[in-house]
Amino acid sequence: MTSHTVVRTTDGLDLAVYQTGDPQAPTIVAIHGYPDNASVWDGVVELLRDRFRVVSYDVRGAGRSQAPANRAGYRLDQLEADFDAVLQQVSPDRPVHLLAHDWGSIQGWQFVTSDRLRGRIASYTSISGPGLAQAARWARGKVRLSPRDLATLLRQLGHSYYLLLFQVPGLPEFGWRSGLLDRLLGQRPSKDPAALADKINGLQLYRANRRPPRSGASGTDIPVQVLAPTGDPFVGQPMQTEAPVPYASDLRIRSVSGGHWIMRRHPEVVAEACAELVDEVERG
Repeated sequence: MTSHTVVRTTDGLDLAVYQTGDPQAPTIVAIHGYPDNASVWDGVVELLRDRFRVVSYDVRGAGRSQAPANRAGYRLDQLEADFDAVLQQVSPDRPVHLLAHDWGSIQGWQFVTSDRLRGRIASYTSISGPGLAQAARWARGKVRLSPRDLATLLRQLGHSYYLLLFQVPGLPEFGWRSGLLDRLLGQRPSKDPAALADKINGLQLYRANRRPPRSGASGTDIPVQVLAPTGDPFVGQPMQTEAPVPYASDLRIRSVSGGHWIMRRHPEVVAEACAELVDEVERG
């Protein structure tokens, strides 16, 4: 059975938090990306709940969580404070295992390299989302290397066309409302007003974090696993597998068959990989 609770953030918003599984088992916290909400993990949660306590939450502006009044409310430092608030409620005395995708993974790299959260995260499984500082460093390195590396960078920039699109005032909002962006991204347009609100609110994630924060530029010693879907049309394999390397001293990289939303299409792949890392860490 899944319980739904509310966590109050440092700036006065309510976050919707969901918990299921054995309360005495190791805790896995799953963070969704854009333009999703916590339900994107449903298939994975179903496979993990028999052995672990699984927590997920709607990131601010998504699902049942409240949205901030301005763009500054979406900055990574505030998202880190949100995660801290969730941990204080669900696991104040024991480190958790982090599982994250897309913008959730961008947040995750902020969390595992943060002094504020040192000792609070036992392992990290990241899918389709290197940190902002990692991606920027990787891109700068490709410019200075060989023509082949420059070509790799140009291919990634082609994958990331939407980053510029999302910065144009009003244009992506029109794209979501009209269904054009859904079709461009290979999705079926939704008539659900809540789903549309998630898409429009979440644009501020891109607009509020155009520059990588300094706090995400350091490394981490915790065990990190990167799941790199081979068919991801937004984050190419080179950036997925190369960008995190300088930032994690205990790093595992797995190329897995699937697309960007692999947790929906192949939840068993994500659940199995995450469980393996959690088991390894819990065994010491």
